[in-house]
Amino acid sequence: MNSNVGNEMSRPNVHDDSRSLYRHDDRPPCASGYLAPLVVRACRAAGARRVLDLGCGNGTLCRALAEEGFEVVGLEPSASGIAAARRAVPEGVFHLGSVYDGPEIVPEGNFDAVVSTEVVEHLFRPAALPALARAKLKAGGLFVVSTPYHGYLKNLLLALANRWDFHHSPNWDGGHIKFWSRRTLTELLESNGFAVAEFHGAGRLPWLWKSMVVVARKTPGERP
Repeated sequence: MNSNVGNEMSRPNVHDDSRSLYRHDDRPPCASGYLAPLVVRACRAAGARRVLDLGCGNGTLCRALAEEGFEVVGLEPSASGIAAARRAVPEGVFHLGSVYDGPEIVPEGNFDAVVSTEVVEHLFRPAALPALARAKLKAGGLFVVSTPYHGYLKNLLLALANRWDFHHSPNWDGGHIKFWSRRTLTELLESNGFAVAEFHGAGRLPWLWKSMVVVARKTPGERP
């Protein structure tokens, strides 16, 4: 689970300070209260045993999964996040790196489920996230993704309330650079080898949700 400021995963071999930009401590991120139960429930319903968390932040979600009996592995580009995650989940395995680093950054494979919460909105190249998830999942494995929700009613109310600049503030180092709806997130997953099975709104009132959680399955066949 990511820190309150999110979690960008930087492209390798390009000058970028994102690996040192984010600082993690041991405090649970603000979204963990309403996201962790949904993610744990999806993994449990799928009968998963081994779970990989991409952009695990300080390990809050990994801790919740471990407490439910899952074996957890985490990937995180922030050194402070890795240190916090190892404190939170001593029995877990954590790797320092980015989704842009390719499948070899996580030596383990054949996971039952891959999860990623509040990460994809920070990625310049978001297709790297489902590509890595697909590479690390077993056949038919589960991919659970969350990101801040954007939809017609929520966007309209933000505009009417003159909150657009605040909500999409560019004056936030490491802030959100992609803004996803149910349709666009579904397109990202389906075009990268997944079939969407479930959609859940999380936090706040229906259609004004803070975040959305999409549950997808790895489809058969090789990807280019």
